[in-house]
Amino acid sequence: MRIDDAIDRFLEYILVEKGLSNQTYNNYKEDLELFFRFLKKEDTDQLDYLDIKKYIVYLGNEGKSSSTISRRAITIKSFYTFLTRENILKIEAKTIETPKIGKHLPSVLSIEDIESLFEQPDLSKDIGIRDRAMLEVMYSCGLRVSELLNLKLSSFSTSLNCIKVVQGKGNKDRIIPIGEFALEYLNKYIKEVRNKNVNKKSDYLFLNHHGEVLTRQFFWKQVKKYAEMAGIKDEISPHTLRHSFATHLLECGAELIMVQQMLGHSKITTTQIYTHVSTKRILSAYDKYMN
Repeated sequence: MRIDDAIDRFLEYILVEKGLSNQTYNNYKEDLELFFRFLKKEDTDQLDYLDIKKYIVYLGNEGKSSSTISRRAITIKSFYTFLTRENILKIEAKTIETPKIGKHLPSVLSIEDIESLFEQPDLSKDIGIRDRAMLEVMYSCGLRVSELLNLKLSSFSTSLNCIKVVQGKGNKDRIIPIGEFALEYLNKYIKEVRNKNVNKKSDYLFLNHHGEVLTRQFFWKQVKKYAEMAGIKDEISPHTLRHSFATHLLECGAELIMVQQMLGHSKITTTQIYTHVSTKRILSAYDKYMN
């Protein structure tokens, strides 16, 4: 694959799937452009993990600060890891050591903003019913974007009110209960829209009007559109719904291990970041009340 195509695919992933901000997107793009300007390679078949080591040495000789070197190395390592996971690259970049940096707390929406966001799709139109069902299911089940778009009709159990999700990382299945509102709109979508689709025999749950599976980029644009219609000022992405789901569960007293299982995290330390978000939100509300 050409390097330019691989970069475009990676940048779409971090913007839509990972839910990173436009500023972070621009930083990643600049880091990769500078790296490949140094590397002078045009195809992914030419890449090697030693490329990163060579670049780190080069940046050090150029007198770049440790924070700059760390950020650029982490960007490139993330790019190589993504290509490996997508089976574009057959090497492993984890052997490259980079300085550890602090994690940013994920942005979350309030319950009020979630409700306002979900009210925006026009339920008098098929696309509005579908989008409302997608928003409800993603939030209710804490799904990743790829997991939502890859849901199958056969994954949905009407008798048990749950879905089986094939996790993007590791291809492990997990069973997740569906909330009452999500179930209502999902059933509405299946009966009133999905069953009339030109490709209704497809096993994929969510389809466009041509019967094709929706793309991550399309769903990201829909979420951004509805957020703007709802007057939400914060920069959000589909992944914000997953962050909000986890935070709201913890605020309502859910146990950390239960949230971990629903999110499909392999390590509980990954889930623990939401305890900090939850505490921060609670303290913020307390301060507002006291003042």
